[in-house]
Amino acid sequence: MTDDQVHAALAELTRMAQESAEAYFAGDLDAYEGVLHHADDFTLMPPFGGPTRSGFVLDDEARQATRATFRGGEVEVEVDASYVTDEMAVLAVVERQRGLVGELPEQDWSLRVTLAFRRDGGRWRLVHRHADALVHTVGWSTLSQLARGELTD
Repeated sequence: MTDDQVHAALAELTRMAQESAEAYFAGDLDAYEGVLHHADDFTLMPPFGGPTRSGFVLDDEARQATRATFRGGEVEVEVDASYVTDEMAVLAVVERQRGLVGELPEQDWSLRVTLAFRRDGGRWRLVHRHADALVHTVGWSTLSQLARGELTD
């Protein structure tokens, strides 16, 4: 890829990351899916932990749960690092988010996110997303509690 092609691809991927994060945080899975296309072999490591999930489900139950949980706010995606080739791209971003999630008061919901894309049929498809809430540094004690699964609801 030429430098111009890399810059164009990075601009497109950054736009997709921004618009999809805005849509998801607003609880709008249809707008999210309209911006961000998932590969058939998509995997997700969700920000609240647990096992890696396979596949992206866009059904009525997922739409309703997302609408009920994510109730809007402000989102700004910052790209910290990127790697782009003809066939794949990886973005390390911070999704700076503030808004309403669940029944909790408005607050910071920023996430560190790694997005891995593959070009498939001329279109970028998301193959992997890994997100965590460790935007702010935690100490060893807190990290050890998280690693042991002791900090849960």
